[in-house]
Amino acid sequence: MITLFNKYINTFKGLSKEIWWLALITLINRAGTMVIPFLSLYLREDLHFTVSNVGWVMSAFGLGSVAGSWLGGKLTDKMGYYKVMVGSLFATGILFIALQFLHSFAAICVGIFIVMLVADSFRPAMFVALNAYSKPENKIRSLTLIRLAINLGFSAGPAIGGLIITGLSYSGLFWVDGITCIIATLVLIKVLHPKKAKISDSHSVENPISAYGDKTFLLFLVAMALFGIVFLQYFSTITIYYKDIHALSESQIGLILGLNGFLIFIFEMPLIKWLENTRFTKLGLMAFGACLTGLSLLILNFTSWSGVLIIGMILMTIGEMIAFPFSNAFAVSRASKGNQGEYMALYSMSFSIAHIFGHNAGLQMTASFGFDNTWYIVSGIAATCALILYGLNRKLNTP
Repeated sequence: MITLFNKYINTFKGLSKEIWWLALITLINRAGTMVIPFLSLYLREDLHFTVSNVGWVMSAFGLGSVAGSWLGGKLTDKMGYYKVMVGSLFATGILFIALQFLHSFAAICVGIFIVMLVADSFRPAMFVALNAYSKPENKIRSLTLIRLAINLGFSAGPAIGGLIITGLSYSGLFWVDGITCIIATLVLIKVLHPKKAKISDSHSVENPISAYGDKTFLLFLVAMALFGIVFLQYFSTITIYYKDIHALSESQIGLILGLNGFLIFIFEMPLIKWLENTRFTKLGLMAFGACLTGLSLLILNFTSWSGVLIIGMILMTIGEMIAFPFSNAFAVSRASKGNQGEYMALYSMSFSIAHIFGHNAGLQMTASFGFDNTWYIVSGIAATCALILYGLNRKLNTP
């Protein structure tokens, strides 16, 4: 047992101090994102929106995310990652607190768009900062540490969020989310100010390659958008499925969602370190992760037993643990040849585009065709994603 623990600790060795601070800031920020998994339930239960209206609100969420990722990339290349990260975090905190005071369908759509525009400008800046502070040989593990922080926050967030809803109300979630963003801003200013950083907040490349001309990267982004559509069902459609089909309470839903983050916290870093030393390629591993994620939804059609929800969550978690770190690493490796902000903005935008279509499509399909048919369709999307990644893998690794 002690040997296993020591091996686990050793997987974290060699990462820079700045990466650990970035992870802590991300943990503080993501611990307050408990609003997101419960957003569809909040709109339906508290504001009494129809499922169709909830779908359109989630599309506004995705549009704001796309615009924010693009804007964040542009601002990062012009202003540097530090200013973008500070401005985004602080403003997001204020906006999340204000969002609870909007109640009409139109106001919620506009409010969600603005919140995500500001919030997701953080992501390209964070990726560039991570790339700057990480040693080349530690890139994947640095990315994995940030994901661990994100998922530890997500693990605690939904579980605490379910308890807050049960004991107080949905409005408490907005206060917690906003306050944690502001706290994360203060920590960022304190520990990662450019004057204290050993690495300059400027990472230009001579004669940079435009991400828009990198056809391999653009096809990779199509696959990531498809993967995002599948993955995001766990942040909108699945919560309604848990409640309507399996009659779970908000606290039970929070615990199942929290299982995802807990498993990632325990197993992802050792898994990634092991996979790095195998013969498998990044794209091949991503394709396998996409298959597992699609299977996690497909098996929901095989039985009415509620235990299948946990099995599905475990399969999705394994797929996510494999797909995301290696997709991040693949994007960073391509970005090293060009405008880093532009590359990482497009990478972030692929998931933002998934937000536009994924939530809405899932909710509209369940309203029109039922959950069973929706899971069949979404599993087909996962298979398409895997085929694209497999094709790219053969193209890049065939002599």
